[in-house]
Amino acid sequence: MGNAVSGITSPIGQRIHVIGNSCSGKSTLGSRLAQVLGVPFVELDALNWQPNWVGLNATDPDRFQELIKEATKGDGWVVAGSYTSFSQKVFWSRLDTVIWLDLPLPLLVSRLLRRSWRRWRSKELLWGTNYERFWPQLMVWRKEESLLWWIVTQHGRKRHSMLRYMVDPRWSHIRFFRLTLPSEVEAFSRAIEQEVMRGIAR
Repeated sequence: MGNAVSGITSPIGQRIHVIGNSCSGKSTLGSRLAQVLGVPFVELDALNWQPNWVGLNATDPDRFQELIKEATKGDGWVVAGSYTSFSQKVFWSRLDTVIWLDLPLPLLVSRLLRRSWRRWRSKELLWGTNYERFWPQLMVWRKEESLLWWIVTQHGRKRHSMLRYMVDPRWSHIRFFRLTLPSEVEAFSRAIEQEVMRGIAR
């Protein structure tokens, strides 16, 4: 697969969705690929989260859908984030590639603890006016309010859903890549970068 936007030829196309469980590295990989391909980077969490951690996906789904539609109206972009019901409705019909980060659950939990602690200690501003909350992430008895609860309970469900999407005739036009280790993610990123650079040099 290959097509060009702004003179750059990409082996994975120019309309890409990076998907996976929380803390799998979606935004890191998505922004890296967007920079390499010279296309906009769209972070769905940034579109969704309003002040005080109010999510448009729950409070105003029509508005959230419109924001996603506006952000993906061009010919090229890399989207990071799941929100699968919205993503499939808005832009999966135009996708070239889905990159599924299916990393091991223990790694995701470890990343959550380290990342949340770092962000909380440094008072890192995330989306809008929202700051990281460390201790609430560990309160699994609050269910959806705890990112730890979310990661653990959604891991199997997300995997089952993605395996179904990969063989669903509706998405037969999409090329799927399933990456299961950080080393695979890095190797994939480097391969795309090298292929793009070779295309520019030709």
